[in-house]
Amino acid sequence: MKNLAIRKIAENDFSAWDNYVDNHQEGSFFHLSGWQKVISKVFGHKHHYLLAESDNQLVGVLPLFEQKSRLFGHALISTPFCVYGGAVADNDDVRKKLEQAAYELGCSLDVDYVELRDKEAKESEGPWQPHCHHATFSCELKDDPDAILTSVKRKQRAVIRQSNKNELQADNSDNPELCYQIYAESVRNLGTPVFHPSLFKELKTTFGDRCETLVVRDNNNQPVSSVLSFYYKDQVLPYYGGGTHDARQLKSNDYMYYQLMCEAQKKGMSSFDFGRSKVDSGAYKYKRHWGMEEKALHYRIALVKAKSLPNLSPNNPKYKFFIQAWQKLPLMISRQLGPFLSKYLG
Repeated sequence: MKNLAIRKIAENDFSAWDNYVDNHQEGSFFHLSGWQKVISKVFGHKHHYLLAESDNQLVGVLPLFEQKSRLFGHALISTPFCVYGGAVADNDDVRKKLEQAAYELGCSLDVDYVELRDKEAKESEGPWQPHCHHATFSCELKDDPDAILTSVKRKQRAVIRQSNKNELQADNSDNPELCYQIYAESVRNLGTPVFHPSLFKELKTTFGDRCETLVVRDNNNQPVSSVLSFYYKDQVLPYYGGGTHDARQLKSNDYMYYQLMCEAQKKGMSSFDFGRSKVDSGAYKYKRHWGMEEKALHYRIALVKAKSLPNLSPNNPKYKFFIQAWQKLPLMISRQLGPFLSKYLG
């Protein structure tokens, strides 16, 4: 491609950037420029959004953020806190030039490594090597609630039917604060530091109708499960979900995801993206029970200063004691301390 130029994004480029993502087949919700505002404001990470132009026409984009921590290392990632990322471009030649520019930027920043969170497999050149142990799950949304339920795997379908007997109620009026409170308790119970409470509010402020919360209450009107979801193109993506201690017995998470499917179908969505999970993890096994299509993800890493690939997985033995200790923390303390650690766990 003639006259190809790669540069950092400017303030007046955001509209064109989002228009490009909206109209590109591989453009995902996580490529939208709004993440620059969310991640910079909530977590304080510096963005390095790169775009490619040819004859003053936008032909490719690559969102990047720099994360720097003494404990977790120094990295350039596309994109932290997001399941998908990497370059979106008119063709492979432009994509590879964007990726090379990202690697050169990583070298100039003296990072440990550069990471691209590609959803699909990409032909690689140079320093890139595959580094991903995650899969993503998705399914088609059928035309009505009965058909949606029938499309679920038999054993999971029985769980949903059982949950319907527990007098649960789903409320999809926007309530980011309550949604966060339930999510914070859920991740504490899993031994994971929670994000800063401003994240949910900032996501709603930034993405508007493309971001929605759903809260499930028991027969005493007590909230027991919640999920914050993204709506983009023809998909709904339940992203931050969890439940209280009572959720397991009430099966309110199962009820919640089924209700979300039905609500998304009413909104005109045709696909349910259940997001990524680490292969063989508890979340991975749970999602497999739904009978959705499973696809491996294809993240790639280019080492710069690091001598070996990073391992920030909760299954890493060196984090085992930390996880067990975190699970025992009082909820209020976990919410106070969590944001100082979770900002580097994207």
